[in-house]
Amino acid sequence: MKQGIGSLRRDIVETARRMYEKGYVAANDGNISARIDERTVLITPTRISKGFMKAEDLSVIDMNGKLLSGERKPSSESDFHLKIYRDRPDVKSVCHAHPPYATGFAVAGIPLDKMVLPEVIIRLGIVPIVEYGTPGHSDLYDQIAKHLKAHDAFLLANHGALTVGSSVMDAYDKMETLEHAAMIQFIAHQLGRVNTLPRDQVDRLIPLREKFGARKDLSLE
Repeated sequence: MKQGIGSLRRDIVETARRMYEKGYVAANDGNISARIDERTVLITPTRISKGFMKAEDLSVIDMNGKLLSGERKPSSESDFHLKIYRDRPDVKSVCHAHPPYATGFAVAGIPLDKMVLPEVIIRLGIVPIVEYGTPGHSDLYDQIAKHLKAHDAFLLANHGALTVGSSVMDAYDKMETLEHAAMIQFIAHQLGRVNTLPRDQVDRLIPLREKFGARKDLSLE
């Protein structure tokens, strides 16, 4: 069922508040968007704390980035949001943040590619490292595009994390799952051992993806 713009505004503000309270963003970091329809997108503005943002602060832009309504300037990273929507018609929301553990893996250049947690295998599959691209410039999306078809969650080298979803809350839930998985894997590394699931056990999890609302074709390679 298609959401109205008022509902989308509430979901973005709530998601932004959660990200701020969990420490996934600091100061004015991060951006969230949602597809209103085939021609328009609702997106967070630049230079505002996501923890104190209001529904009326959000901007409506067209697929070329032109501001259609809103008093604030849209996110400086609107470009890669719009390109994701153009290249992935199934995506209804994009979430970008800097959660500490996931961003630590991104800075270290370590993908989350070990088959460790059933929930992550079902929900996210492999989380690749996206090579560095300058924030706010087209070269960032050029790097994202290399992985976009096969993944819904990404570690942006020296930048942060990115998730896409079928709704604002779906994209946020993936961000939360990503950060939790990164934290658990980091702790396991500190304890000196990361036990991975054998391939036959991984294969048994794949059919569960559809049951739990995940993409069936998420990459495990």
